Amino acid sequence: MCGIVGYIGSKNSAEVIYNGLEKLEYRGYDSAGIAVISKNEILTRRSVGKLKNLKANLETNPISGNNGIGHTRWATHGKPCEENAHPHTDCSGKIVVVHNGIIENYVSIKKQLISEGHIFKSETDTEVIAHLIEKYYKKDVLEAVKSALKEVRGAYALAVICADEPERLIVARYDAPLVVAKGKDENYIASDVSALLNYARDFIFLENGDICEIKKDSIKIFNGGKEVKRETQKILWNAVQAEKAGYKHFMLKEIYEQPQTILDTFRGRLSSEQNTVLLDGINITKDYLKEISKIYIIACGTSYHAGLTAKFVLESLTVIPTEVDIASEFRYRDHVINEKTLVIFISQSGETADTLAALRLAKQRGSKTLAICNVVGSSISREADNVLYTHCGPEIGVASTKAFTGQLTVLYLIALDFATKLDTISKDKLETLVKYLWDLPVKVTECLKQADAIKKIAKEFHAKKQFIYLARNLNYPIALEGALKLKEISYIYAEGYAAGEMKHGPIALIDETMPVMVIATKSKIYEKVLSNIEEAKARGAKIIAIVNADDKEIAKKADYRIEVPETDEIFSPVINVIPLQLFAYYVSTMRGCDVDQPRNLAKSVTVE
Repeated sequence: MCGIVGYIGSKNSAEVIYNGLEKLEYRGYDSAGIAVISKNEILTRRSVGKLKNLKANLETNPISGNNGIGHTRWATHGKPCEENAHPHTDCSGKIVVVHNGIIENYVSIKKQLISEGHIFKSETDTEVIAHLIEKYYKKDVLEAVKSALKEVRGAYALAVICADEPERLIVARYDAPLVVAKGKDENYIASDVSALLNYARDFIFLENGDICEIKKDSIKIFNGGKEVKRETQKILWNAVQAEKAGYKHFMLKEIYEQPQTILDTFRGRLSSEQNTVLLDGINITKDYLKEISKIYIIACGTSYHAGLTAKFVLESLTVIPTEVDIASEFRYRDHVINEKTLVIFISQSGETADTLAALRLAKQRGSKTLAICNVVGSSISREADNVLYTHCGPEIGVASTKAFTGQLTVLYLIALDFATKLDTISKDKLETLVKYLWDLPVKVTECLKQADAIKKIAKEFHAKKQFIYLARNLNYPIALEGALKLKEISYIYAEGYAAGEMKHGPIALIDETMPVMVIATKSKIYEKVLSNIEEAKARGAKIIAIVNADDKEIAKKADYRIEVPETDEIFSPVINVIPLQLFAYYVSTMRGCDVDQPRNLAKSVTVE
């Protein structure tokens, strides 16, 4: 996702900031920019694409100043272009802002500011912050920021400089990471520790609601109108460890990022006040939805499993027949797709060769296309008629985790949006589901607290050579995904099955040497799953069951329990996949496998 770096001291801030931004390239971005204060004037340089383009701009048009801020942008509001790149200024050009996150109520704020005479130059949500600060500015930029943020709803890591106050750098944080690094007669800020390890080791991790005034020789932090103290931590990580935020592997870091990435993916697209879904990036109308006869979902690997889950949700909420296809198979079979078919393509990278080829085939047949991917400007996002991005940031680990739950989140939003347009969902049902969706990040956090218990179970089974995963209904694809994760990173042969299919063949494999992982959370077919557990147990299998915390029945049947919080059955796949990811991770590490770069696999499959 986006990156922020700032500096105030005696060095040339542009050089410090650029070096810091280079350390954040792994996060992914589509544009970059730097602003500095020079002789009570703001000087800004912005470029689209890679940092080398910004470097060339700076070499041609150098800037220098002792107070500055910089940003790498990953587009959310507005296409990647120089006008939308950060930093953003107010009308006077004296106040400049960089921002990570999403301002949920920017539309209403922007409308009000325009009515007051403010002129906007970009399509971004961030620019409203610069104009809000300008509105409240009365020769004290700190107080102006405090006043402006009282009107803002959403997530932000924010850095502000003002040409009339060159001795101050103001930052603020809410639901987006931001750190302050302390030096001698100089101080730094960044969205990630890794950006600053070449300059400092003493860091302050800002907390939600913190607003901080930084001068070259002082740091003051305010929260709730009062000055507060935050602990300084000495960071001893090397650069690679910093990128992993102290986690041993990228995969583990990405598993633990999911509460935030799920929130980032639906934030700005979901109104908790009005119980509505806001998918501004797509042109799929009520009239169009009434005319289509079918939805196809096309994907590969983990993305395919997200699509299989979405089939259950879409058909349940919209009553539109939905078919899911593996991209490589879709390309080579006959189809009945035409202008009355909506085809949804899912790809983390947006470059998956088979998925891209299937997209082109669908467009040739006259179908409207919708892409779900994680990389702005990727081939699939450019070629699809419509695109919705998962706001997960770069996923470094080859085995997908946060991208998968991000894809599920977008697919839920699509289903709710379509159902609302088609009037196939009641207002009460919509309100209930929106509340459950808002609760998902908290419930995923609760799941992650089971890590130690899952690790103990993994220790019991890491030497096994085979595994069966069972589930039913919309959790069946999660059984497939859990088995895939175990195969990918631990090299154990594992298969996922619809539990009702077990007695149609797979039951022949079950004996005392075969562990069986069962998803048995509450659902409309819970009792059926209990019967399937009995069948496996009768053949001597060791049962590991994923259950809700208050489940008493499973205690009598399962050898091992992994407890997860209860949610509406529709959203249970997001909850239930978390322990399966952790289980695969711990089994892999205990077997000494390369978790982040498993053998024979690539992050993006760009060949057929």
